Amino acid sequence: MDSAFAQFLPLILIFAIMYFLLIRPQQKKVKEHQAMVAGLRRGDQVITQGGLYGKVTKVKDDSEIEVEIAEGVKVRVARPTIAQVVSKTEPAEKA
Repeated sequence: MDSAFAQFLPLILIFAIMYFLLIRPQQKKVKEHQAMVAGLRRGDQVITQGGLYGKVTKVKDDSEIEVEIAEGVKVRVARPTIAQVVSKTEPAEKA
């Protein structure tokens, strides 16, 4: 019984190291990205994964937003393709 455990111990250690060095940080990064995308508001300056800088003009639904990349030029973008929020707008105060 002792030798069987000793044979599996290296595999268990390798899995534990892989979990803490690769899987856990990746899951954390995905959660942060999902929170960032969920918090997008009109007026936020964003960068898409394609490298386009723009300003969010309309938040349509859970799957897409409208981004103005130049004056008068608006494009529809899938929410998950937002790579970074450059600057956030302040939430509007309720009167």
